[in-house]
Amino acid sequence: MPTVGVLALQGGVAEHISILTELGCDVNEVRTPDELESISAIILPGGESTTLISLMNRWELTRPLMAMGEAGFPIFGTCAGAVLLSKEIDEKEHEVKQSSLGLADVKAVRNYFGRQTSSFVESIDVTGLCEPFIGVFIRAPLLLPLSGSVEVLSSVEDGPVLLRQNNLWLSSFHPELTPDSRIHRLFLEHHGILKGSG
Repeated sequence: MPTVGVLALQGGVAEHISILTELGCDVNEVRTPDELESISAIILPGGESTTLISLMNRWELTRPLMAMGEAGFPIFGTCAGAVLLSKEIDEKEHEVKQSSLGLADVKAVRNYFGRQTSSFVESIDVTGLCEPFIGVFIRAPLLLPLSGSVEVLSSVEDGPVLLRQNNLWLSSFHPELTPDSRIHRLFLEHHGILKGSG
């Protein structure tokens, strides 16, 4: 079985583990650099992006993850995880100063769709899926491509919410908060970690 890591410092770790286990993956909870060595891909979950980057720095994960991402290692960031992958970070109503991994040519506009009370669910079309996916948006960022190498896989009326740039995937919404494992499968199949389902 392939082994997939989930950054387990803060945020929606258990839900990603459940989806990955359902897909037949072994899962490593990643908290230290040593735990990066035996995985084939890693998911950066939702949570609070400033807290996550602070914890990553404290546990000396930032530099190894940046090096792995630059070398082509598959990384999937959801919500706050997508913010951490982005080269530019902004907020809809005011400027923010926040460090990140800066790997993807993407501008993340934090909390674009509103705060917790403005959470919503929307059916979205996703490139590579035959049927719509139910996206759960909680304090979700808008993800704006900054180069032609970024592929938009899904958008809502306001703009892109699922992007891919080579080995990097970024999602505004929380694919782990539904019983639908298709986006996780799409990511893993794209990188040859799971075999295609047909």
